[in-house]
Order: sequence, then structure tokens, then C-alpha cells
Amino acid sequence: MSKHEKIDYLEFPSRDFAASKAFFSAAFGWTFSDYGPKYTAFSNAGIDGGFYSADQASITADGSALVVFYSDNLEATQDKIERAGGLILKPIFSFPGGRRFHFAEPAGNEFAVWSDQALDDPI
Repeated sequence: MSKHEKIDYLEFPSRDFAASKAFFSAAFGWTFSDYGPKYTAFSNAGIDGGFYSADQASITADGSALVVFYSDNLEATQDKIERAGGLILKPIFSFPGGRRFHFAEPAGNEFAVWSDQALDDPI
């Protein structure tokens, strides 16, 4: 598939690089490369990207785009996120086509995780 005119890289604000890096490493296995004191790049996330130093956070209430992860097991992913220090903003809810929840990583950025697996579907 051609990369031409496709989304190639995402950047997020972070108030705390160490906390963001520790969270995403623990919860999702991301790896990081620091580029000076105000930027860190991530990989092993499905798409590469980075965090830049900022006082703001990316949250939908302020009009930010929402990055949504997919999970084969929503409850297990939620548990992993909570154990890594994530805060559940919206508990698991159903919508046509699946279920999802929203969470904030330690620097305050909001993300969501969805699954098309019903609660009682075998995994």
C-alpha cells in the first residue's frame, strides 16, 4: 500500500515525558527515543509518533481528535491501563457495533479503546 497522502505520524503534548513513557511502555509495549529535553519519539504503536513538551493535554472536551485503540479483550486492556497508571474517564459502554471506554494517560491526554467483541463472546 502506498504511503502517499496517508497518515504517517502522530504527535501529542506531554506535561511529563517520564510518566507518559512509563505508562505507554507498561500498558502497550511502546519504545521511545529522546531527541533533546523537549521531544521523545515512540514506535511499536501501530503508527509512529512522538510527545512534545507542553502544558496542555489533548482532550475531546477541548475539541481534540480522539485516538482509538482496538482490543480483542476490552476488560483485560482496561485492567492493563489501570495497572500502568491510566485513569478511566468513561467506563465501558456499548454502542452500535461494539463497546469502548475512554482513559487518560498520566500526562492527561485522552484516548479510547474499542472492541467489536460482545461481553460474552469467546476470545
